[in-house]
Amino acid sequence: MGMMQMSPVRTHHYAVAEADFEEFTARRATLITAIRAAHPGLTETRLIRQQDGTYTDAWHWDSLDQMISAAADVVNFPQAGAAMSLVKDNVAVDGVVIDQR
Repeated sequence: MGMMQMSPVRTHHYAVAEADFEEFTARRATLITAIRAAHPGLTETRLIRQQDGTYTDAWHWDSLDQMISAAADVVNFPQAGAAMSLVKDNVAVDGVVIDQR
């Protein structure tokens, strides 16, 4: 068995008011499109509604350098502020996929 590439992941956990959810997902989609245009190393995003009604949003990258570069550049994306203005209690954590089946 070959060693899998360990892809870096930035995961956000936050809440979104139900009344804002549709607008939030539209803004999030616009943000993802803009980030991918400038930083094509963004390979996958997953938005998960947790049982308690909060959300986990995982962004997978080709490399750590690409993730760091995009994070440093996020201030240049007004779409980020627009999307994040609709969330509360945001916590971000970086990690690496070590097993995927």
